[in-house]
Amino acid sequence: MPEVPRMDVRYVADLARLQLTEEEVQVYQGQLDRIVEYLDKLDSCDLESVDAEVHAGTVPSPLREDREGKCLSREEALGNAPAVADGQFRAPKVVE
Repeated sequence: MPEVPRMDVRYVADLARLQLTEEEVQVYQGQLDRIVEYLDKLDSCDLESVDAEVHAGTVPSPLREDREGKCLSREEALGNAPAVADGQFRAPKVVE
């Protein structure tokens, strides 16, 4: 397995525009090194026989069957609108 290059916490902090003290650099560098080591362990796992999944578990569908119900009248729907024009919601122009 190839050697994983060491990621420099100062470089990452610079990308994020963070100013770290020397003490913070030491703490975060140790944490970042452990994260990269763990990712290297995960990379060595044989996953050839594992099917790709979007989620680790089953995710219930948030969809429900459409049902007809009581609708608001035009007056009720527009009642709290900040601006109304010609019986419709009025919105600011977004295209020049």
